[in-house]
This record gives sequence, structure tokens and C-alpha cells, in this order.
Amino acid sequence: QVQFVESGGGLVQPGGSLRLSCATSGIIFSMYNMGWYRQAPGKQRQLVAADTSGGTTTYVDSVKGRFTISRDNAKSTMYLQMNSLKPEDTAVYYCNFAPPRGEFWGQGTQVTVSS
Repeated sequence: QVQFVESGGGLVQPGGSLRLSCATSGIIFSMYNMGWYRQAPGKQRQLVAADTSGGTTTYVDSVKGRFTISRDNAKSTMYLQMNSLKPEDTAVYYCNFAPPRGEFWGQGTQVTVSS
């Protein structure tokens, strides 16, 4: 059974940092392209960052230079290091395949950037 479990969100002040984790199970993690997505209130879910099985990373322009996606294949876990957080980064963050498969969306983890 494929499962993605996100964690690490929270409330942080502007300029702060958070590290999100995505624990995966039911897949040979190293074989798949994976992504972090976010959905802000009233907006569509969007891709934030992606990491291919070959190690290529891509980012949406708004997070370039601030966010870093990484993965630990031995732990079947993906990470998103978020620095210099802004209020507009407030959203629920999800992990999924890249491109995503609808049946595998998890609960996500809430990130709130506010003073």
C-alpha cells in the first residue's frame, strides 16, 4: 500500500525556517520522481519543488534560492528545507509523485508564516 506522510509544519515568523519531511512506504522510493506541493486557502494546489530519481531538482520561481528539496533513499524519505519564509508561503504542504497521482494525496502539513 502506497502511503505518503508529511510532517514538520508549524507556525513560524517571517524570515524563519522549517524543515518538512515526507515518509514514504509501499514503493521503491529511489525509482520515482517526487515532488512537494502546496495549497493556500482559496488557491489551487501547485508544485513547489521536484526531485527526479536521477537527482535533478526544479523549483517554482517564488521559492528559488530559499527552499531546498532533498531525499534520503535509504530512509525512503524526502525533505523540504524552507528558509527565509514569507507570509505568502503559508499553505498546506503535500508530497506526492511528480507528476502527482490523485489517489496518493496525504493529509499534508500546515505551514503558517506570521508575526
